[in-house]
Amino acid sequence: MSKLPLISGEKAVKCFEKLGYVVVRQKGSHIRMRHRSDKSKKPLTIPKHNVLGKGLLRKLLRDAEKSVEEFNELL
Repeated sequence: MSKLPLISGEKAVKCFEKLGYVVVRQKGSHIRMRHRSDKSKKPLTIPKHNVLGKGLLRKLLRDAEKSVEEFNELL
């Protein structure tokens, strides 16, 4: 099992864009993303912080139905 990376909110947004998510809106420092084609996937809310918390990143990956390994390959 690989470890969760310490990444910024900006970097997370770029990685989720590679997975087919698009930014639908932003309010303050929070970026809202939806999957382009699969509407059954949950929308993601990513804060534009310098470092995302491990729990938050794990929840984002679970909502996107991706493993830590799959996410690390995108970085």
